[in-house]
Amino acid sequence: MIIDIIEIEAIHSFSRLESLKEVYGIIWMLIPILLLVLGITLGVLVIVWLEREISAGIQQRIGPEYAGPLGILQALADGTKLLFKENLLPSRGDTRLFSIGPSIAVISILLSYSIIPFSYRFILADLSIGVFLWIAISSLAPVGLLMSGYGSNNKYSFLGGLRAAAQSISYEIPLTLCVLSISLLSNSLSTVDIVETQSKYGFWGWNLWRQPIGFIIFLISSLAECERLPFDLPEAEEELVAGYQTEYSGIKFGLFYVASYLNLLISSLFVTVLYLGGWNLSIPNLFGPELFDINQRGKVFGTIIGIFITLAKTYLFLFISIATRWTLPRLRMDQLLNLGWKFLLPISLGNLLLTTSFQLLSL
Repeated sequence: MIIDIIEIEAIHSFSRLESLKEVYGIIWMLIPILLLVLGITLGVLVIVWLEREISAGIQQRIGPEYAGPLGILQALADGTKLLFKENLLPSRGDTRLFSIGPSIAVISILLSYSIIPFSYRFILADLSIGVFLWIAISSLAPVGLLMSGYGSNNKYSFLGGLRAAAQSISYEIPLTLCVLSISLLSNSLSTVDIVETQSKYGFWGWNLWRQPIGFIIFLISSLAECERLPFDLPEAEEELVAGYQTEYSGIKFGLFYVASYLNLLISSLFVTVLYLGGWNLSIPNLFGPELFDINQRGKVFGTIIGIFITLAKTYLFLFISIATRWTLPRLRMDQLLNLGWKFLLPISLGNLLLTTSFQLLSL
């Protein structure tokens, strides 16, 4: 009887140990996700502050300066204000679609960050179909905008949702063809493999030099996917009041702006990964082999350097996107569709055919 009691206690202690291990495993699995979400949130706040400062400089005005030093807390203050505002629902609209739409727009973009390599092996999920997963997930965001426009029971909102869907389809195809060309050059769809392929020759190994036409098409298409000027027709205030977000207020209204800046940040990160060498220092081995390989040693310092390089390249591209917004006028809807279907699509197809031909000839 004593032996049985001892065995039962041993079984109970073993089961408690296993349950603790499972809990610790779940916690360790959630920590990288929470750190990534925190980093993305800080990145969005920095983008909002940068856009206000850059736009103020272009328009020769002061910009934010009261909320925190240099106005860096202005975006946080705006988000807090929206959080406490009242959420209004349209009386004759579809409240389910109206409420779900902003969440789909934000979540579909957030999932894309899981395949971004910020440094050497510093990635949440290194998948063999990484770049195509990003395209598949990001294509869900216009569905959320269309749901928001339809659920609002407002003609301006519905037209904005339809424009968002039409614009996304028009520019997603050229963008996908450019990504496919990069995948052919790298012989992989993994974002980590694409970056490592560019690291052989430093600065001259960037896909920017091997795919200059694809880079320009990707740049234009990513701006259109983010609905940035001159492609912000789904929310053109002169025509549609505020487009698909006309009937929204409070935090739901803020979610659309969060989705817009998240999309801009993920597009800039993919430009860095696909065309600008990712986390690499971009110094050829001939000039500095020790410095060139410092971020591939797996140490903490190398990882931090890799993250810093990735973010520096990303925010350089963000500066170009923000300056474009305050420089070019808005296109008409027919001009936007003509640019996508009559120019970018044939050119991206030709670029893909040339890339395929060169790859076949090099075998």
